[in-house]
Amino acid sequence: MAQYAILIFDDPTAGDYTAGQLAESKQHAEDIVDSGAMVSAYALAAPETATSLRGDVVTDGPFVDTKEVVAGFCVIEAPDLDAALAVARDNPAVRWGRGGVEVRPVAGSIPPAR
Repeated sequence: MAQYAILIFDDPTAGDYTAGQLAESKQHAEDIVDSGAMVSAYALAAPETATSLRGDVVTDGPFVDTKEVVAGFCVIEAPDLDAALAVARDNPAVRWGRGGVEVRPVAGSIPPAR
């Protein structure tokens, strides 16, 4: 089975998550675990804690200045991209209007075409 990374984006200027949003996110993660698809998942610290490297230059903050930042990610196993998109589509970040998700195959995990 192939692995897919689901990158979860957020608008850091939108403020803290509500208790309801946190509960909804936790439930979504638990649903993926219960389905057997979850490989790993991580929330990331605030973007201002990032340190970026460009050649020999080290700077504080995220790599690029953008409205949305990666807030977390998970890696799931799914038979194909359509199944991975179905899991990603249920992520609450898709509905909240303050971010979204991106789905990418994990290199080297895609089964060869038959």
